Parts: sequence; C-alpha cells; structure tokens
Amino acid sequence: MAYTVVSFHAHPDDEALLTSGTLARISAEGHRVVLVSATAGEVVLAASAFGTAETLASHRRAELQRSAAAIGAARVEFLGYGDSGLDGRAAPEKGVEAFARADVEVAAARLAALLREEDADVLTSYDASGGYGHPDHVQVHHVGARAAELAGTPVVLEATVDQDLLSKAVRLASLVYRFPPEFDRAAFERAYAPRRVLTHKVDVRRYADRKRAAMAAHASQATADTGDRTLAALLRLPQPLYRHVLGREWFIERGRTPGPALLDDVFASLRERSAV
Repeated sequence: MAYTVVSFHAHPDDEALLTSGTLARISAEGHRVVLVSATAGEVVLAASAFGTAETLASHRRAELQRSAAAIGAARVEFLGYGDSGLDGRAAPEKGVEAFARADVEVAAARLAALLREEDADVLTSYDASGGYGHPDHVQVHHVGARAAELAGTPVVLEATVDQDLLSKAVRLASLVYRFPPEFDRAAFERAYAPRRVLTHKVDVRRYADRKRAAMAAHASQATADTGDRTLAALLRLPQPLYRHVLGREWFIERGRTPGPALLDDVFASLRERSAV
C-alpha cells in the first residue's frame, strides 16, 4: 500500500537536516512525499552575496525545490508566514505575519486544508522543544499537532534527535573538524529529546547520498561573511563518517508508548491498524 507523508517544517533546510533521509527512503519505496515550509527563512545568517531578506527568501525557496528533487518529493508548498528569527522578534514585511506569533488555530487550519487535500496518512513535525528551541520550530510542533487533529491525519511523527547519540556524534566530529564560531556545542548537547521518549530510529544510510544532496541544495546556509557555517562542516565529512554521523533519523510518534526497541518503519502504526 502506498502512503502519503506531509513533512512540515519552519524554514527551508530544516527538512534536509532532520528528515531528508527518511523522506528519500519512503519516496524510493513508492510513497508520496509533500514538503511544507511555514516560512521562506529570510531572517537568517547568510553571506551578503545572497542579498536582502527579500532576495534571500527567493534563493531559499529555490533551494527547497532543489532539496525536494534530491529527496524525491512530489510537491512543495509554503504557508506564507514570515521568519520570526532566533529571538522570535523579527518584523516581516508589511502584510506578512511572523510565524511564531501567528494564531495557532489559523495556521493549523491552513495546514489542515493541505492535509485534507492530500488525504495524508502521516504528518511529520517537530518535538515539543522545537529541537533547539527556535520559536518557529516550537510553533511547528503546536501547529502540526492541531492541524492533524483538524484533518484527522492518523499518524504524527515529531522529528527529533537522540540526545545521547548527538553528544557522541559532536565529540566524534570535533576530532576531525573544527566547527565554525556560531556552533554552540553545549546547546546541541542539551537539545532535542532523551532516548526514553523516542519511538522511531530510521536507518537512512542507504540514502546518505540523497541526504547529502538535500543538504548541499541549501547553499545559502553553508557560508556567512565570517566564514563557513555548520552545514558546510557536515558536508565536508568523508562519506563513511557522514553515514555514521547522519545515517539515522529519530521520531516521536504522538500517542504511541515507546517500546523496548525503536521502530525502523514510519508506517508501523498504519500497518498494524490495517492488519486488525
């Protein structure tokens, strides 16, 4: 049976880091993948060559399209909100509402309309902390949960990272590369979710090339005027180390009690229901 997965994100490039391996895998297995970004990610650190917020937004929309092609996604949509910035206080252009400050019910209704249109089986969003606490990421968590309720989408998978393994991976990578100045190692070690609440660990090592291509599509996020950013450092990892560090992706399925073993199948709950 073919399923439809709508993957909801705050900004272009978020899909590449957290979910692109899983999305590439399920696309290759014959399922439909739809990418939705709440914003164009126009308030972000980027090299001045990418221009003003307006021109950067255009670059980032195009980058998401290239990432989608690498993943095998069938459709890309934007909800039309403004990037709220790391502190949540960014002021979008006139007539555009900052996503972090948007009414959850209104934003959820927009997303729910798309879920109904696609007859989505699965929605991916983010964990309750928004990963590392970005206000737009936290809003994705709230809006995604409510949209799934409104649309009756049966499975919600909240993308996250295993805190224990993240800390280990950062230590390992730091032996090979010096991370750029903005990389806050301590913050990464506190981010995302503890292993005890995880339900899924998806093996995406066979799709590492597609994940790398999705990440590489976001050229605006690789450099700043002060030098390379974290994305560039990750893309320089040799393929064996890249597969080791980035070859698995984690999720928390809303409403599912974590079992003794993490699931590798994002459609496990749907298959269980259809077997009854």
